[in-house]
Amino acid sequence: MAVKPKYSGDKSGLEPWRLKMHEVIYEADTFAGKLFDILLLVLIVLSIIVVMLESVPVYNKNYGSLFIQLEWVFTILFTIEYVARIICIKRPLKYIFSFYGVIDFVSIIPTYLGLFISGTHSLMVIRALRLMRVFRILKLGEFLSESQKLIDSLKASRQKIMVFLLSILTMVTILGTVMYLVESEDSGFTSIPRSIYWAIVTLTTVGYGDIAPVTSLGQFIASIVMILGYAIIAVPTGIVTNELIKNEKQSKVSTQTCLSCSKEGHDYDAKFCKYCGEKL
Repeated sequence: MAVKPKYSGDKSGLEPWRLKMHEVIYEADTFAGKLFDILLLVLIVLSIIVVMLESVPVYNKNYGSLFIQLEWVFTILFTIEYVARIICIKRPLKYIFSFYGVIDFVSIIPTYLGLFISGTHSLMVIRALRLMRVFRILKLGEFLSESQKLIDSLKASRQKIMVFLLSILTMVTILGTVMYLVESEDSGFTSIPRSIYWAIVTLTTVGYGDIAPVTSLGQFIASIVMILGYAIIAVPTGIVTNELIKNEKQSKVSTQTCLSCSKEGHDYDAKFCKYCGEKL
C-alpha cells in the first residue's frame, strides 16, 4: 500500500499553525484529527436529540429554557468550527461552496434566524447530514470506495434516468387525463391535475386510497397501471446496476483531503488532487 505523503510548509503554502489546524480538522489519519471528528459527531447527535426533544410538548414545557440554552451552545461551537475550516484551507471558497461547506453553513443558520423568525430552529435537524463524515472518520475505505462508485454510476446514468423520468411523466399525464374522462367528479377525479396525482400514486404502487375509480372501465385501467408500476420499478435499478458493473474495477479511495479545495475521494497512490491539481 502506498505511503501517505507527509505535509510540509513549502508544499502547502500555509503557515505552520494553519497547517496543523487543517490536519486536525480535515484529516482523520492522526489521533488528534480522529478525536476532533468523533467529538464533532457526538455534538451533532446531541444537538439533533435536543431539537427532537424540544418538539415534545411535555419536555418543552418543563425544559424549554434549557433546550434553548443548549441550542445556542451547540450553534456557537459549530460556528467556531465553520470559521476554523475556512481559515485553515488554502482556497476558502472551495470549501464554502462544496457539499459539506453548504451543509455546515445551513446547519448553523436556523438558530440565528430564530432571533427574527419563529419556528426555524427545527430546521437544525439538517445537521444529520453531517454524520456522513463517519465513513471518513472511521477510515472505512471500502465504504468510501463503494460510495464513490455509486456516485459515478448515478452521474453516468443521468441521461438515461432523465429519459426514463420524462417517459413516466408523459405516461402519467396520459393516464390521468384518460381517468378524468372515464370517471366522474363524485369518485374524486375533479380535475386533470388531481387525476394525474392519482396516476402517479398508483403507478408508484403507493396507493393512498383517497381517490379510487368506481366504474368498470376505470378499475380496468387502474389494474393496468398497477401492473405497469411493478414492471417500471426494475428500469432505473437496471440502469444504475449496469453502470455499477462498469465501475467495479475502480481504484480504492483514501481519506486524504486536499489542502486547497478540501475535496476527498482520492486514490491511495494519488500525488495530486484530481479536482484542482494541488499536490497532496
